[in-house]
Amino acid sequence: MRDRRIGVYPGTFDPVTNGHMDIISRATHVVDHLVIGVAANAGKDPLFSLDERVQMLEEQVSRVTNGDGSEMEVVPFNQLLMNFVDALGAKVILRGLRAVSDFEYEFQMAAVNARLNDRVETVFLMASENHQFIASRFVKEVARLGGDISKFVPKEIERRTVQKLRDTGDLMTHED
Repeated sequence: MRDRRIGVYPGTFDPVTNGHMDIISRATHVVDHLVIGVAANAGKDPLFSLDERVQMLEEQVSRVTNGDGSEMEVVPFNQLLMNFVDALGAKVILRGLRAVSDFEYEFQMAAVNARLNDRVETVFLMASENHQFIASRFVKEVARLGGDISKFVPKEIERRTVQKLRDTGDLMTHED
């Protein structure tokens, strides 16, 4: 019997998009146990708190049907990614690529991570054609300006994003 392959899909997930969910669903074909690592990442000034992002991901992940028997869990972290990966006993970091511009950054990160721990491999999954342009920062900007984000995020995430922007006073209306 082979060892269980544990993989980590790290990100800020602020908010979780259809692109993230596509990568999560497809990552279950690569590893036996997928940990979706939600980075605290206060430096990015997230719209949602860490607890809110974890809760939203847990709700969305619970809807992923996966017939191959792999397991998924959502775990927050506030440390060096390689320390987090090591503590989980993971051997794979999964990253989604949308465009060539993503590759340059991700390639550099993978090289640094390999220097920190050469027993962990980084695996890149190309975004599906329908999701290549979706980025959380664009989703927040479109929502902030009153645009329709329903094609970019799950329905519940759309509702929560618009509500959060309303609550923080960041939602622009047509009258602004």
